[in-house]
Amino acid sequence: MSRTIPSAARDFPLSGLPPEVAGPMRPHLEAAAVEMVKEIQGLVPEYARPPESRYGRRMRWAVQETVRQFVDAIGRPDMEWEGVTGIFEGIGAYEAREGRSLDGLQAAVRVSGQVACRRFIKDARRLGWSLDTLGSITESLFVFLERVASAAAQGYARAQGELAGERERFRWRLRDLLVMDPPASTEAIAELARSAGWQVPRTLAAVALRPDPGGAVPVLPPVLLVDWHAPDPYLICPDPGGPGRDRLLAAIRGTRAAAIGPAVPPSRAALSLRWARRGLALVERGVLPGKEPLRCLDHLPSLVAAQSEELLDVALGTRLAALMELPPHRRDALARTLLTYMECRDNAVAAAERLLVHEQTVRYRIRRLEEILGGGMSDPDRRIELLLLLHHLIRLDQGERRLSPADRH
Repeated sequence: MSRTIPSAARDFPLSGLPPEVAGPMRPHLEAAAVEMVKEIQGLVPEYARPPESRYGRRMRWAVQETVRQFVDAIGRPDMEWEGVTGIFEGIGAYEAREGRSLDGLQAAVRVSGQVACRRFIKDARRLGWSLDTLGSITESLFVFLERVASAAAQGYARAQGELAGERERFRWRLRDLLVMDPPASTEAIAELARSAGWQVPRTLAAVALRPDPGGAVPVLPPVLLVDWHAPDPYLICPDPGGPGRDRLLAAIRGTRAAAIGPAVPPSRAALSLRWARRGLALVERGVLPGKEPLRCLDHLPSLVAAQSEELLDVALGTRLAALMELPPHRRDALARTLLTYMECRDNAVAAAERLLVHEQTVRYRIRRLEEILGGGMSDPDRRIELLLLLHHLIRLDQGERRLSPADRH
């Protein structure tokens, strides 16, 4: 009964040669490996290492072992590829972990093949090989080199995946460390950032997010640290006032709502996130606009007032009691006019332009307010208080649903 030859062996012509072809080649294996190493070190800069260094010795062993396994495959239909492919998978993985490309390794494989071809031609003359024998050995060399190069690429890709996974885990830890309260030390942040491959910026901003239900989670640049799976998703954006601004806006374009906290030093990221979440809460309550990502520093009065709602509710009934007695539509018009007038530094013309009314209308309303509120309106010591109360009153008159004390906590 004839033996079935595996398809891998049929594709490797060495398996069809007589085993005795390998005998005269064995005494010259070490010389062949030495010549290959010398050529590699002379032609491939990445491998120009001292021969007696740890790297040099390891390279010499890999070349010697590869040459030996090629010759051992002569006349063997059951060639075991795992030994030689394992060597090159390990080399590929090492190159990935060192942060290098496979260009140097691929060049070294080509150089080794050129040396081997030269030596096979000399052996053919020395040993009287037929053209068929030389052709089978040369063809097998190309198959052999292709397989070891493929093994190196597989090892490289696998190691890159492992490194990416490890780096991603460090990024998750860094993200969580940045928003800790109380904050982590600058040294701890810097150390974890190095492991994560993340450059610590001068400033950063936290962004509170509300993703679109059912929408795909966007793939973000590695510089953005994001937690889509938190109960209240957020991301960390470095340098939000510089080049990071465009990346940030692109990242949050597909979300239902977003609020950008103030730019702060990295050790104060928790503060930025806290205010971003407060801003997002006001957007979702309809208090602040939400068509575009909300920048918290553009809405300071509303954010500050929202933190003191109970006290402001009480103050409205005492400080602005006469105004509160008016019908809502009249009260709202007067409150908006006074707030705009104060924000325009008591300039009736500028206030009229912002309110889209005639300047005489503004002056009339201001006189009416002076009658209602008396001297408190012009008291410089109460100006900030009045601004806060007006912001709060306008929000209430917009139809905001006030939360119960239980909801507020």
